[in-house]
Amino acid sequence: MILSAGSELGPWTVDHVDPDKMKVFAEVLADPNPIHLDPQAVIDAGLGDRVINQGPASFGYVLNMLYEAAPHAAIRDLNVRLTANVFGGDRITVAGTIESVDEIEGERRASCRVWVDVEGGRRALQGTATLVLPVE
Repeated sequence: MILSAGSELGPWTVDHVDPDKMKVFAEVLADPNPIHLDPQAVIDAGLGDRVINQGPASFGYVLNMLYEAAPHAAIRDLNVRLTANVFGGDRITVAGTIESVDEIEGERRASCRVWVDVEGGRRALQGTATLVLPVE
């Protein structure tokens, strides 16, 4: 697939954000925040009634989508912000679009918009990524 301005990236989906994986991720990140582990902590914080996925996991979802959409490209940078929570059990869709492709310092760089949407309407993450595309 030739990637150019206007190309769509993804979608890449997670059908069920697994709360058990959040526990593993919390250990890897050394993140003891109880909102990732205990639904009662989420309730007590007034944030809902299901555990909340770690933000870096959403970054990883974007990276997975980019690797799948452009397997021969290198990811130069990722600049994102979290805009809503992803809860245990949510179904998410990760996607993006290529805004432009430019020759910069001898490389073909694709400037992309990227996002993570939760089924039901929340946009949980949005931002940009730069891909270095292989020479065609």
